[in-house]
Amino acid sequence: MSDKTAISKVIIVGAGPAGLILALLLSKAGIPVQILDAGDKLDNAPRATHYSSPAIFELRRAGVLDDVRKQGYIPGGVRWRKLDGTPLAGVDMDAVPFEDKMVCLPLNKLLVIIKEHIDRQPNVEIEWGAKVVRIDQDKNEARVVVEKADGEHTFGADYIVGCDGANSQIRRSLFGDWEFPGRTWDEQIVATNVYYDMSPYNWGDANFIIDPEHWSMVSKIQTDGLLRITYGEIPGLTREELIARQPMKFKAFLPGRPDPDKYKIVNMSPYRTHQRLAKSLRVGRFLLAADAAHLCNPFGGLGLTGGLVDIGNLYDCLYGIHKGLADDSILDRYNEVRRDKYNSIIDPVSSENIRRLWQDPERALEEDQFLAMCRRAATDPEVSKQLQLGLNAIMHDFTTEYKSLAVSV
Repeated sequence: MSDKTAISKVIIVGAGPAGLILALLLSKAGIPVQILDAGDKLDNAPRATHYSSPAIFELRRAGVLDDVRKQGYIPGGVRWRKLDGTPLAGVDMDAVPFEDKMVCLPLNKLLVIIKEHIDRQPNVEIEWGAKVVRIDQDKNEARVVVEKADGEHTFGADYIVGCDGANSQIRRSLFGDWEFPGRTWDEQIVATNVYYDMSPYNWGDANFIIDPEHWSMVSKIQTDGLLRITYGEIPGLTREELIARQPMKFKAFLPGRPDPDKYKIVNMSPYRTHQRLAKSLRVGRFLLAADAAHLCNPFGGLGLTGGLVDIGNLYDCLYGIHKGLADDSILDRYNEVRRDKYNSIIDPVSSENIRRLWQDPERALEEDQFLAMCRRAATDPEVSKQLQLGLNAIMHDFTTEYKSLAVSV
């Protein structure tokens, strides 16, 4: 093929899971990558933990899935419960083929695995402590100006991908600091990582509690028993007030109604959640993906999963351009498809997931169609499989959109 179509370099801003997976995929395809990150090391916060079938697909083709499975675990299923622990509905993983089964591993451990694989690639460079302050582009190149300890530096590439999170400087530079259409939930969320012995209560690996006041999630996230406990709180409280109320909240919804001497909190992070989508995921040679492109609440794991699917789709588009199988109009299709997947699936499904928890549990038992489907799945393996693989609908195969190009020799 002619080198007129080949991509000489891609810059990725952000060394989170999306940025690192994209770098790994591109580098394995022979495309040089430079990663710019404002921090001085990988993020060590556990954050997201569950990787469902669409994310598994991307982790597999990046070549990291086996290592993720070795360090993580495959959860047995999920239950929705009343405040007293009574099960309302649930789904077991038995009907899902092994290659598609969800894997659980805290995000900070996933980042270490991906970084180890990237370190084996000769064509990936990481610049730490590189904060983007300005961007620029013309018809041939995209550029970022970054601030480092020794002053400002300019880096250029064929394409620059913003994977720099919810507060993305790339998105802000493209559209303005406050231009991120969507909404912020009124509800306050508190996420904690906790050691608490759940074995006497037979609650299983993942549990959602449906209650108007004490809605919450209790999920095992490590093989040593570490739990992610996320719950709703009164909006407007200070961090100090949230910390003071935490023992009361745990006592209200955890099985065994424990006092603080029965568990150990590793960390606690109050935060607000959002449902937002950038005006466009492409502006010329600048592209957006994952949290830089869109946000959703954490109940159901669609944020990280959606972000990894973005990355897989973007890789296919850039690979197609690099190999002369597509022109750069495929990046307009990337924007169209990923925005549509967010608007038609990710936003409504994730919104339904959190609203489900606020219901009166008796009403939910009678009226919630999703819970009714879960109950059918309990006795029908095929329904269970279809239900759990339903999120595959957020995927898209851009290789079917490649076209043959006449390439001069």
